Amino acid sequence: MSAPDKSGLIPVEEAMNRLLSMAQSTPIIERERVLLADAQGRVLADDLISGLDLPPWPNSAMDGYALRLADWSGEPLIVTQRIFAGQAPDPLQPGTCARIFTGAPVPEGADCVEMQENAEVMGDERVRFTEPMQAQQNIRPKAQETTVGDTVLDAGTVLGPIELGLAATMGMGELEVVRRPRVAVLSTGDELIEPGQPLGPGQIYNSNRVLLCSWLKRLGCEVIDAGILPDDMDKTRLALGSLNNVDLILSTGGVSVGEADFLGKALREEGELSLWKLAIKPGKPLTFGHFRGVPVIGLPGNPASTLVTFALLARPYLLRRLGVKKVEPLHFKVPAGFVWDKPGTRREYLRGRLEEGRVVAYRNQSSGVLRSAAWADGLIEVLEGTTVAEGDLLNFIPLSEVLG
Repeated sequence: MSAPDKSGLIPVEEAMNRLLSMAQSTPIIERERVLLADAQGRVLADDLISGLDLPPWPNSAMDGYALRLADWSGEPLIVTQRIFAGQAPDPLQPGTCARIFTGAPVPEGADCVEMQENAEVMGDERVRFTEPMQAQQNIRPKAQETTVGDTVLDAGTVLGPIELGLAATMGMGELEVVRRPRVAVLSTGDELIEPGQPLGPGQIYNSNRVLLCSWLKRLGCEVIDAGILPDDMDKTRLALGSLNNVDLILSTGGVSVGEADFLGKALREEGELSLWKLAIKPGKPLTFGHFRGVPVIGLPGNPASTLVTFALLARPYLLRRLGVKKVEPLHFKVPAGFVWDKPGTRREYLRGRLEEGRVVAYRNQSSGVLRSAAWADGLIEVLEGTTVAEGDLLNFIPLSEVLG
């Protein structure tokens, strides 16, 4: 276990490891059976085991002619049957060939399929082949994809279009999936007001609620909108205590050490504070703890901080509780198309995008500027204590990797 840095902040890797460890110790184990059409985005509860060979018989990879190679001496062969996909063919008669179409079963006795482009159809129901042939060419063998008993998808797989298509090829009409997580979302701060209402003096619109609720729904969560908490300790305790039937309380704001940061105080006084103050920018005051046994992740209130910490820390925590094994987003190295000459003590995640093979950063990286993320298509990782020169290779995390 790595230690906090000299500033007392917890390194990003250490925070991630601790969050994932706590998630793994409290998995969501309830499950339900859903129709295949309703399983998009859900997490598979059990290994998907193949109950059949796929394909169940050798079949043709293209339109052409099926023949026994030993029967062909260069002379034309007579066509004795036509085989379409979905038909059961007769055994191939010696010294003949069969017209066959893509996906159709190869008849017993045939060991070769020649494409129709290399065949010359003659007027007497015979076919002349114009190119050399090999045994088993253009034949998809039985069980090429799966055999009975194969594990086709592992438990913990997030089901997307490809996985659902694969399940369909196995003949699955329903799948056993993990129950949807119940996540309560609340915001804190007297300054917040919901969109659509007129702004008063000192007020701002609450963007974090919309951001997180829509994001959680994309992740397949059942979202409980707990609204906006006023800056009041008693009301904060009351609101937290009422959320006892959820898997996670996800809050924004109120987790630093200011006089109005009542969420952090409530966790310290009536719960358990397991994680606080990370070496990450934006997002240092992220908090993890429990209030009367219910897990709480307190995200910072600034919109860009909310986005970064949910993407990199809260999202993996939720996925791991669902049993997903690979929770960290894909990243890859991209040359920098900008200069960063301000080495920091925290790991920074700049909002940026790819332009002509390089990654560039938005001009304003303030934690309060959500527009930077709307302009961007990913997060640029700048390690602690480093600067960036043009052409330096940096880790780039596409936003598409974390939004669903």
